[in-house]
Amino acid sequence: MKRILVPTDFSNNAYSALFYATRLFQKEPCEFFILNTFDVNTPGLTSRLDTSKGDLLYKQLSAESEDNLIEISHKIVRDTEDYEHSFETISVSKDLAETINKTIRSKKIDLVVMGTKGASGLKEVFMGSNTVKVIQKIKNCPILTIPNEYDFRVPKSIAFATDFSRLYSREELEPLIKMTELFGGSIHILHVNEEEKLTKEQDYNITKLREYFKETEFSIHWVPSSGQKSETIQTFIDQMGIDILVMLRYRHSIIESITHEPIVKKIGFAADIPFLVIPTSS
Repeated sequence: MKRILVPTDFSNNAYSALFYATRLFQKEPCEFFILNTFDVNTPGLTSRLDTSKGDLLYKQLSAESEDNLIEISHKIVRDTEDYEHSFETISVSKDLAETINKTIRSKKIDLVVMGTKGASGLKEVFMGSNTVKVIQKIKNCPILTIPNEYDFRVPKSIAFATDFSRLYSREELEPLIKMTELFGGSIHILHVNEEEKLTKEQDYNITKLREYFKETEFSIHWVPSSGQKSETIQTFIDQMGIDILVMLRYRHSIIESITHEPIVKKIGFAADIPFLVIPTSS
């Protein structure tokens, strides 16, 4: 049974991410863990009175968190009554990324799903600061981000952007392969062609990819670079009707630079489709 963690700040985007996840895994029995973290900001507690105020604030925020989680739980149960899904809520007064990491370990989570925008919903921001922070800090679980107000559509075309410079293991690519198996989708391997010819190492890595994907429908696309790499990828997504973009995160990878550039104009690709980030160990 797949175990999926969905953080929420009770925004519409957060619920959309939860709803999308239930639709994505509608054919599989799943356990969903809906997580809310809240911050009791009481700096400089110096007296018994201050501590009392902090305790009162904690109780208030905790009660609000629990009530909102119950409401969401009831809503998603109604929206998924035909699926073999169960839901558990978690309310914690701790840092979001830290709590996600701990929950991944304690609940043996297979996938984290979260919205790209928080409660502020600023249009010019590609990803909310919490989403970027989670992508940067989660190192042992795939993360699927869902755009604001995104309507579920069956993911038939999945783009995998890579420069062929790294040898991936079969285990690292398993989340991508599993994603294609959900609805019989195909993988479009995208290489933004910046060099005149590939190195022997890159050729070998392509050979291994062909071997890993031999049971999956896939194609390789060599796209010449035309300025910003992000613009090239976005154009490919639009032209090919891509449903999900996938990247592996490792040192010096594309996603490493993406998570440090939060403005749409700089990293606008993937802002309008789900984005699966697969962290690697190196």
